[in-house]
Amino acid sequence: MTYRRWFVMGVAVAMVGALVAGFSLFFGNFSARGFVEDRYARAASRDIGRDALAYTSNRPPSQVAKEVTDAWRPADQYVDGSGVYLRYDNDSVVILPIAAGSVILLERMRTAYPRYHSTVGGGWGWGGTSGSTVRGGGPGSGK
Repeated sequence: MTYRRWFVMGVAVAMVGALVAGFSLFFGNFSARGFVEDRYARAASRDIGRDALAYTSNRPPSQVAKEVTDAWRPADQYVDGSGVYLRYDNDSVVILPIAAGSVILLERMRTAYPRYHSTVGGGWGWGGTSGSTVRGGGPGSGK
């Protein structure tokens, strides 16, 4: 009798797991990258090589940034007259103005950090060129 109870519980847990997995496949991506890919129009002609994939919106950068950050809170954010720069764990979302709205660039941090370092400065990490968040230095520096 105990084996049967465990078997029924195991099947129930497996079914719940399958339902959750199915739901996530059909009802959205769970990252800022997925949000941009699902919500905005792909614009391959505006890609930066193979590193930064471009999407467009007819809304201004500030509104696009609000939509993205409301859905996915960035680890860091930098805003200036040139655009909005959002840093996530492994990705960046850079929103720049164009004549008819915004271009949204998705790029991995390993290539985005060197590209935008002159704009965002140390806002996307300490030292190096990779956007590392590892802090160095002497006593009291937060090691």
